[in-house]
Amino acid sequence: MKTKVAIQGVKGSYHHEAAGNYFGNEIELLECDTFKQLAKALAKGKVDKAVMAIENTIAGAILPNYALITKHGLKVVGEIYLSIQHQLMVQKGQTIDDINEVRSHQMALLQCDKFLEKHQDWKVVHDVDTALTAKDIVDQNLSSVAAIASRKAAEVYGLDILASSIQTFQDNFTRFFVLERDHIDYDRFNKVSMRFSVNHKAGALVEVLNHIAECGINMDKIQSVPIIDKPWEYSFHIDITFDDQQQYYTLLGKIAKKLTDLEILGEYKKGKE
Repeated sequence: MKTKVAIQGVKGSYHHEAAGNYFGNEIELLECDTFKQLAKALAKGKVDKAVMAIENTIAGAILPNYALITKHGLKVVGEIYLSIQHQLMVQKGQTIDDINEVRSHQMALLQCDKFLEKHQDWKVVHDVDTALTAKDIVDQNLSSVAAIASRKAAEVYGLDILASSIQTFQDNFTRFFVLERDHIDYDRFNKVSMRFSVNHKAGALVEVLNHIAECGINMDKIQSVPIIDKPWEYSFHIDITFDDQQQYYTLLGKIAKKLTDLEILGEYKKGKE
């Protein structure tokens, strides 16, 4: 039986590529228009797992997605780091001289600004999704229109790639969380994502961070997120890695009474590229 996986976007999207890298190609996709729809689908049991972008090396963290994970009680069970390689693609048989319009998601267009500056006669059109622009070229039989999307999109929709890896910065990665409704009890794990709050007083956060260092734990990520009903107060999402699980258990013992709130979002194995 194929694993049912929710992704944001349509087939050929970077979410689709990330899901394939993690689970293999024998998956059944549920295409979601929004991250909110994705989170609800997983929470309601419509799928087995979900793949959700959480941060990008250029654009930074996607703060609303942290809130969705907490709101729907979802658990992080893995992660994927995907190199974002933007391709320029057209209908089969078209050439670069045929292009008079290029479409993609606004962020993809911004990430390819240096390439697009070389073609200032092209009309640049913002769309809601990279892969959807590729799909529209086929569905609407568009000529003289190019899409900027993933190599997976060109493969899925049968388009020709005219220029590869056209992003301005080559080291462009997106990190995705692999999510489930329930926590997976791994025998061995070396990474934990958690959310916590501390008393709103001087030094409270520093004290927790000092305990992380004392336990020999590496903090890979810290992200502050506003607490909706407490203006100017924040919760903190952190990712920590360690060599020995006992370091993690020791840390929990040290900080338990210093926190006003603690949620373990996931205990999992570090990284998958």
